[in-house]
Amino acid sequence: MSQVKAVEAEMPGLEGLSLAQRMELQYETEQFLYREAAMIDEREYRAWLDLLTDDCSYWMPIRRTVMLSDIDHEFTKRGQMSFYDDDKVSLSMRVAKMESGSSWSEDPPSRTRHIVNNVRITEVEGDEIGVEVAFILYRSRLNTEESMWVGRRVDRLRRVDGALKLCGREIYLDQTLIRATNMSTLF
Repeated sequence: MSQVKAVEAEMPGLEGLSLAQRMELQYETEQFLYREAAMIDEREYRAWLDLLTDDCSYWMPIRRTVMLSDIDHEFTKRGQMSFYDDDKVSLSMRVAKMESGSSWSEDPPSRTRHIVNNVRITEVEGDEIGVEVAFILYRSRLNTEESMWVGRRVDRLRRVDGALKLCGREIYLDQTLIRATNMSTLF
């Protein structure tokens, strides 16, 4: 089997698309993710919320250092403790708090830079697209506070009225120890 055919076999739902269609979908997906990252960095939180479906799930499990024999327990599971386990309503409340000036962790506001890379479409199922993304999130706050998170996201995009929207995000950090003073940042 050729390398191209092997890669196509790993991406369910793409086998019926021509190369041009796959390239167009890849481009559209990347541009959506880059625009979304820029909105957060520019503190356009209301516009960012508009990119989410009403049933959006936003989840970040806790990572633990475990022995190879326990690797299945490296990340907490849904329903267990997590850094984020939000829906659009709770994300809207986070945004309202950040915008209100009453959030000590975001007044003065953080300066962030989202680096999104290695965007890989993993499946296409109807109007939904599964995407894996590598990310680096740098945050500076006040004069000396700096934080950086590195990891992988598993995003789910859905086409709604012709436009892509985020309907699911799972965030898997590479680090186990969080040195940041708070986790008010959007990933």
